[in-house]
Amino acid sequence: MLVAVVISQIGVSIDNGVKAVLFALFIYAVGFESGPKFFQSLGRQSIREIILAAVLAISGLVTVVIMARLTGLDKGLAAGIASGGLTQSAIIGTASSAIGKLGLPAEEVQRLQGNVAVGYAVTYIFGSFGAILVCVNLLPWIMKRGIRDDAIKAETAMLAGAHFLARGEEYAMPPLVGRLYRIERAAGRTVAQIEADSADGPVSVERVKRNNALIGMQPDLRLEAGDVVLLVGRRSGVVGLADTLGPELQSSQGMDLIMLVRDVAIANPAFVHRTVAEIRKLSSANLYHGVYVTGLKRSDRPLPLAPDTVIEAGDVVTLYGTAEDVQRVAASVGTEVIASDKTDFIYHGLGLALGLLVGLAVIRIGDIPLTLGSGGGALLAGLLFGWYRTRNLAIGNMPTPASTLLRDLGLAGFVAVVGLQSGRQAVSTVVESGLSIFLVGVVVTLVPMIITLFVGRYLLRYDNAAIFAGALAGSRSANPAFGEVLDKAGNSIPTVPFAITYALANVFLTLLGPLVVAFV
Repeated sequence: MLVAVVISQIGVSIDNGVKAVLFALFIYAVGFESGPKFFQSLGRQSIREIILAAVLAISGLVTVVIMARLTGLDKGLAAGIASGGLTQSAIIGTASSAIGKLGLPAEEVQRLQGNVAVGYAVTYIFGSFGAILVCVNLLPWIMKRGIRDDAIKAETAMLAGAHFLARGEEYAMPPLVGRLYRIERAAGRTVAQIEADSADGPVSVERVKRNNALIGMQPDLRLEAGDVVLLVGRRSGVVGLADTLGPELQSSQGMDLIMLVRDVAIANPAFVHRTVAEIRKLSSANLYHGVYVTGLKRSDRPLPLAPDTVIEAGDVVTLYGTAEDVQRVAASVGTEVIASDKTDFIYHGLGLALGLLVGLAVIRIGDIPLTLGSGGGALLAGLLFGWYRTRNLAIGNMPTPASTLLRDLGLAGFVAVVGLQSGRQAVSTVVESGLSIFLVGVVVTLVPMIITLFVGRYLLRYDNAAIFAGALAGSRSANPAFGEVLDKAGNSIPTVPFAITYALANVFLTLLGPLVVAFV
């Protein structure tokens, strides 16, 4: 923005269509990333987070409108202060789009749109800093609870002894292991009997070598003294059988075996809306022999493999086993999720086009025009297409680097175009009203957050400081504040409430742009 304002002083002309396209790319990517979590959050279990995000958005709108009328700010500056004070950059685009549909002269439209960028630039820094103050300092002081202490308490209660690995982490003692044993004490027993003897976790005999040659594997194969077997399974089960088999071997020629790890999206209706315990009872032991479930995710969020966890269509289960076994089970469960670095341009092109068409619609309430605009339409399309992608993983792929490129390039390009178009006028506005704009921004930053803080604490009954701080940071889409909350927490407990309210805030706050333009 600053570089664009400097360059604008020599005079630069850029078509408005460039600005619209760049913002549409940015906001569609935001919607696509947030869609799964947004629609997932619209449930009874997330009612507190929904209310919290709605309260902040509504109080933010009311604060902006009141301050704008008290200080005589125009629609552009008011929308810019909303964008910067609430640190929601998308408001710049939705407000600019709404201003363009007011039917004003072209020069006035450009002036107001330039003021949006000015208000944003002056208030954004304190918008980020103020959110950190409220979430990290004021919230624990009011609750009289420490974020770190509550994060530890919540993690202990939630995981109940389990642990989700972060990226780059591995267990020192992996839960699934393979061991080689020479049969001595189990001679005369069948493969099926050996596997059934495990009382400490499922195991499977994957290979048998007799007289230095691999032999065919069958459940009724009777083992002989001197046979070498490869036992794979839960570590507790494999170790528990060691004394009943014979001595463990470090290696044996020809007994190496490659195991696969594959993600499969659940699509089989027999599994949907059933608990893990129910699925285990209904499943055939022969069908799932030799395959182990190592993880369960919903919308990229880990779920516990607990007996009472309910499976939904589109949940992704991670399978571990031999290639043949994994492919057999994957075919009965659903669709294998194949990681790809290619983007489905047809899917996303269609989504973006539909969003832009929806954004053309204008509804008038009296003399007030209400419209999603190109930005709001692209956001709505991104949300819907992002949600649908989680239900049909075979289509709509967009790798994270591609999505990040759309977000960063789209927003940076959009802000640069705004700066180039209105830089000259922006300088004069800052000189004349910079301090008053900044002070209004301070009010817009703090008042909605403090209102939401008290609503959450005393009406919604948040009693865990770590969870509440994450939810509050998300309801303001305040990434810097969330980073500080995570640092204080020392674990990922604030992430779940943040993800829910952040997805909601990306929608609620973005839609404030046209509302500020309408009511100021």
